[in-house]
Amino acid sequence: MEIPEIKQKLTLAEVIKHYGFKADKQNRINCPFHQDKTPSMQLYWKTHTAYCFSGNCKTHGKSLDVIDFIMHSESSTKAEAINKAKEMITGTASPMEQLTRTAILTKMFTYFKNAVHNSKPAREYIEQRGLDFTKLEIGYNSGQFHHGTRKDETLIKNCLETGLLQDTGLVSRTGAKAFKPFAKFCIAFALRNRAGQVTGLYFRSTVNEQESKHFYLKDRSGLYPEHPKAGTKKLIIAESIIDTATLLQLEEITAEYSLLALYGTNGLTGEHITAIKDLHHLEEIIFFLNGDKAGIEAVKKHSLALQQIKPLVKIYNIEPPEGEDINSLLQGHQPEIFTELLNKKTFIFSTEKPQENKVQLKEKSMEQKEHQEEKQISLDTKNPFKIRYTSGTANYYIQGGISKVLDNMKVTLVVENLQSLLKSRNKVDLYEDRQVEKLCKEVAEKLSLRKDLLEADLYKLTDLLDEFRETELLLNKEGKEQEGETIYPLTTQERGQIETLLKKPKLIQKLGELLGKAGIVGEEKNRIFLLIIAISYKMPETLHALIQGSSGSGKTRLLKQISDCIPQEKVTKLTRISDKVLYN
Repeated sequence: MEIPEIKQKLTLAEVIKHYGFKADKQNRINCPFHQDKTPSMQLYWKTHTAYCFSGNCKTHGKSLDVIDFIMHSESSTKAEAINKAKEMITGTASPMEQLTRTAILTKMFTYFKNAVHNSKPAREYIEQRGLDFTKLEIGYNSGQFHHGTRKDETLIKNCLETGLLQDTGLVSRTGAKAFKPFAKFCIAFALRNRAGQVTGLYFRSTVNEQESKHFYLKDRSGLYPEHPKAGTKKLIIAESIIDTATLLQLEEITAEYSLLALYGTNGLTGEHITAIKDLHHLEEIIFFLNGDKAGIEAVKKHSLALQQIKPLVKIYNIEPPEGEDINSLLQGHQPEIFTELLNKKTFIFSTEKPQENKVQLKEKSMEQKEHQEEKQISLDTKNPFKIRYTSGTANYYIQGGISKVLDNMKVTLVVENLQSLLKSRNKVDLYEDRQVEKLCKEVAEKLSLRKDLLEADLYKLTDLLDEFRETELLLNKEGKEQEGETIYPLTTQERGQIETLLKKPKLIQKLGELLGKAGIVGEEKNRIFLLIIAISYKMPETLHALIQGSSGSGKTRLLKQISDCIPQEKVTKLTRISDKVLYN
């Protein structure tokens, strides 16, 4: 079957239906090839082509025929797309193949977004909440995506795995297996990971405002609207996704602030904390939670947590009128109210002195200054296996030295009270803020010391240990470079033998046979593959390999045998084990 014949027999409507899309009244869909908040792909039924008008789309400027649409949907070659088109014509193509969780959620969220344009109740509810679905990515789950002509066993299996469908164990009137859709009659919002991929969905009921109005898919992950951009300087944290979506559609807010939604008053997750911790240009965090008791308590709790990981960032709070939230404020006021509230934000934590409580802050500043002056003592590294650091609060000893692995700072730490000489001994990873905070609390109670001063000392100690370790590694590297590389000159006979081998046909096969004669038996493909990767150390850009296999399958033995084929001065062997390994 030639391409012209394929285009004649396969319609665009069939292709669109195959991938689960439904056009609106203007024959448009949300473009599946980029993050599309409003339908920007126009479908032309007469010519069986599609065109995306968004400049952000990889297909922009190109008119897509049915084969092009399949090729981009499958991320395949043109030849593979042609074969897929033939399967659609003959009816042997599966409407939705087995996909990863991210791919399934992306496809389903695209389907939900298109459903908004075809559901008047959904649009009315969205408008009642003061939201603009043409500016925001909002979907609607009517619960019909697995019915009628859309019914497909692979689709059902995918949705069962992600939790979008639930097996009721019952049989429908037609005798088929019955399924219950998750979060039926709900508007939907996408939760995204650091790469911007859809990894979770949040649903808000449009018919039941009193009970069961919030739904999250199982194995929830991702943030709304996304992970804040790396260059974020000002971040507003709202209590809910609806509240965040409300602010997201206001250009006067998004022009200056990044937004992040909590999952309720207790919804500050580890993913939130990691995302905020990675914002190295962050200057302000502004909490904008509900004006009720739960919201006020949550601000106190979460601001303390964030102050620990971002001690130099100013933290503010906006407290709406009692009983109000961001979304209800928009419904009852003009958008300008948010600008006014932002201008009236109240200070919680800052590196600057606010105008009030000047006397207290001055005393605190003097105390901190004295403490800083007292602890300007560098590390005592005369004995690298017992590093010492002294401050105005305590003596600190690092027993056994520090690891050369740069992704942690696991140490055995001894803290000694300067007056009583009482000691506390602990193992801790100084890179883990939670461990440090917990340790300081326990040591403060045991040695009668101030927790905040201990924390300040340990953060300073960590910086000094970082500098010391980097200096040592640099000196070792320079020392090795000065020693120079040992060169083993080849004899004329050896060079001739090597050149003869290299000129032989099927060189890779010959090398594989030599490896076998050297005693590396079995793993014919893996052994030559690893040898080529190992030899690449001579290249400017080296290759890398990761060996995976079940326990006892010979991974370590194969790696050792290949490393024995490389000059030993070029081989570095490192072994890392956990405490549990030794215990077990």
